[in-house]
Parts: sequence; C-alpha cells; structure tokens
Amino acid sequence: MINKKIIFVAFAIEDARIRDMIKGQSLNTRTPFAYVDMSVKEAYDEEWKKKVRTRILRSDGVLALVSKNSLGSTGQKWEIQCAKDERRPLRGIWAYSDDRTSLAGVSTIVWTWPNLAAWIDGL
Repeated sequence: MINKKIIFVAFAIEDARIRDMIKGQSLNTRTPFAYVDMSVKEAYDEEWKKKVRTRILRSDGVLALVSKNSLGSTGQKWEIQCAKDERRPLRGIWAYSDDRTSLAGVSTIVWTWPNLAAWIDGL
C-alpha cells in the first residue's frame, strides 16, 4: 500500500468542477495523494479559518487551482496566505488551458498528471 500524502486544495468556488476532477483522481487507488475538501458556501468566519488552518497544518502540501476566478476569491486568497504563514509547500496549477492568471507568490505550473505527481512525490 502506498503511503498517501495529504494535499489541501485551495480554489475559487467558481472552479469547483476542476476541484472535482482532482478529487476524482485522488480516489484512484494508485494515486499517491489524499484530498482535503474545505469548500464552503457561507461566510468565512473565525471558526472556518481555525478549521482550515488545522487542515493545512496536517497537509503535506497545498495545491492552488489558479484561474481568473482566483483574483476575486477571498477564501482562496486566505487559504494561500495561511499556507505561506504556516510554511507549507505551495504549488499552483492553472485550472484551464486558456487561462494563465498569475498570483503573487505562487509558483504555478501547467496542469498535467505527471506535473502534479512530480510535485506530490517531491513533498
């Protein structure tokens, strides 16, 4: 059995479909990662922030789905800042092939399963 790494996924709610693809991939028994879902539709209160910080601290790394939607997502921005504050490995992947949005302080790569696997294997 593979010792799976825990990956926290930070994303804008508009990109939930892309998040679902990663979640589906994590269910593949040969995939070397487990998935943490903290998505919410209600306000981001202090209790939510505490839970997210705890889960980020338990994660081996934080994967940010980067798109134009990220620019207006206060929840995703908070999750990314939390990952930086807690010194968790952080990597961005572009959610869409025609969107190369840049987020300050987030090293972003093209989304391919080999790229994702290489980052996870390096954690």
